Amino acid sequence: MAKGYRPVQRDQQFLMPPSMREWLSADDPVWLVIDTVASLDTSAVQAVRKTGGAGRAAYHPDMLLTLLIWGWAQGQRSSRQLERLCHRDVTYRIICAGDVPDHVTIARFRADCAPAIEVLFTQVLMLCARVGMGRLGVVALDGVKIASNASLSANRSERGLQEALAAEAARAAAEHAAADVTEDDDNDHLPPQLHDPGSRRERIAAALAEVQAHDRAVRQPHVKAVEQAQQRADTARSLLETTTAEVERTRAQRRGTPPPEISAAEYATLTRTLDKAIADQQAVIDRYRPGQRGRAPTPVEESYDVVRARRNLERAVMRRNERLRAAAAKAEAHVVRAENRTLDAAQAAVDAAEAAVDAATTRAHTPSDKHPRRNITDPQSRMMPLRGGGWLQGFNCQAVTSDDGLIIATGVGNSPADAPTFSAMLDKAVTAAALIDTHRPHPPETTGIGVVLADAGYLSEHNLTTPRTRSAHRDRQKPGSFRSRETHTDPRGATPTSLADRSHGPPVGHPRGARALLPTRPYR
Repeated sequence: MAKGYRPVQRDQQFLMPPSMREWLSADDPVWLVIDTVASLDTSAVQAVRKTGGAGRAAYHPDMLLTLLIWGWAQGQRSSRQLERLCHRDVTYRIICAGDVPDHVTIARFRADCAPAIEVLFTQVLMLCARVGMGRLGVVALDGVKIASNASLSANRSERGLQEALAAEAARAAAEHAAADVTEDDDNDHLPPQLHDPGSRRERIAAALAEVQAHDRAVRQPHVKAVEQAQQRADTARSLLETTTAEVERTRAQRRGTPPPEISAAEYATLTRTLDKAIADQQAVIDRYRPGQRGRAPTPVEESYDVVRARRNLERAVMRRNERLRAAAAKAEAHVVRAENRTLDAAQAAVDAAEAAVDAATTRAHTPSDKHPRRNITDPQSRMMPLRGGGWLQGFNCQAVTSDDGLIIATGVGNSPADAPTFSAMLDKAVTAAALIDTHRPHPPETTGIGVVLADAGYLSEHNLTTPRTRSAHRDRQKPGSFRSRETHTDPRGATPTSLADRSHGPPVGHPRGARALLPTRPYR
């Protein structure tokens, strides 16, 4: 039983200033953060700070950096909240040593020193490696959707952004007109509505420009396809014109050629019978003597044999010329059909190319069913689907964590899909692993990352076949593999995704639709 109550004397004055070292125990994590930042090379951070000018002394960069790191570790990302905690929370008061920075200073420091954070992250990994942290036998990659300081209702399509921009311009014009009407003698002050110099309008314009740039990027392949189709159409038209001119030229040459007739050699062959009949009749006439008994021979041209031979010769020449003309007509018809086929093919190519141009033009000018939306508060953020349903306005953050809980690689993006980030995060993790192995106090027996665990959200053909990794399904028959099950020969023609599904299906009792881990091994 207590004897009484301890007195609560809030007005008691200290005779000597208290030591901040006595405010918290020596094993409190805030002292570790303070000592860690003090051991880092913060020259990159201090390089962006300016001193030596007029005015009061600036806050020390190491103190501001420690304040940010401790606040982020506690989930506090608001500069105003950090300023408030420096007045009320003992850990924050210890960090700033009672000299509380305002929220503007904190925000500006965070914006100015953002490029140097990656260098400090590397130094932290080196420090963790020196104290024995960073077990890299198994590391895990996962992503989380982090909300931005923006509302889902602030997302607009291109049309909505144009309407919002027009409304904002009309509002600004109305406020300026009202200010001109109600202005008083103090002309150096703007109305309260105009203190923010058009930041909302600038954000809307930036979001609209991003949407239009995205739309141009989406339409660029269609525009290029139209140009390529137009080039093919021009080539087809040029080929048609060239082919038509060549056909007309050859046809004109054929029209100027006389019809074929019997050759002199063939005619000489056919006249041998006529020549013989003439010679025989002439011989009869030569042998005849006046006063000779019998009828006098008839002249050569009136001789029956000569007349018959001449008539046969004329008929043979006529038949030969008819056959030659028929063969020439047949050949001409064949050539004309070939020329017509060539012209029809060239015309069909032109028609197909023009149809392709029309189709590509239609696709290029057809509005897409997927209208990009941008947030007028934070244009860089995106709508992120959440597992289990719902949406979040923010970013997709990635982290690779070692077996002992050390984050060795991070990444932030605005794409809701995890699979495209796999290769980049794996490269960062391998680089960080090499850095950790280099700065260990004792050389490790095995270097590099053993196994990377990633859930099914990272499953893709590209990630399974990337040169740096190989799917664990290739090692599933090795002793001690992550899963023991009966193995079968891989089907011929199976894709890496199907092989991974065969070897990494859900265990017994695991629901089929649940997200399963996809182990991969990085090449060293």
